[in-house]
Amino acid sequence: MRTVSIFKNGNNRAIRLPRDLDFEGVSELEIVREGDSIILRPVRPTWGSFAQLEKADPDFMAEREDVVTDEGRFEP
Repeated sequence: MRTVSIFKNGNNRAIRLPRDLDFEGVSELEIVREGDSIILRPVRPTWGSFAQLEKADPDFMAEREDVVTDEGRFEP
């Protein structure tokens, strides 16, 4: 088991994650307390964040060929 020190950072308490425990490419973590444990995990995208994504071009799928035909799917 590894340990890290807790230190004061302004009005907060903080820890430094060891380099080998880094969340590479992640800029925000979700923090949850479960009993006497604290769990850190990357923030997952939400439906709200979906609206912030770049929109598709206006002509995206304006004309689309049928990929699957109805032939054989329905009995006459």
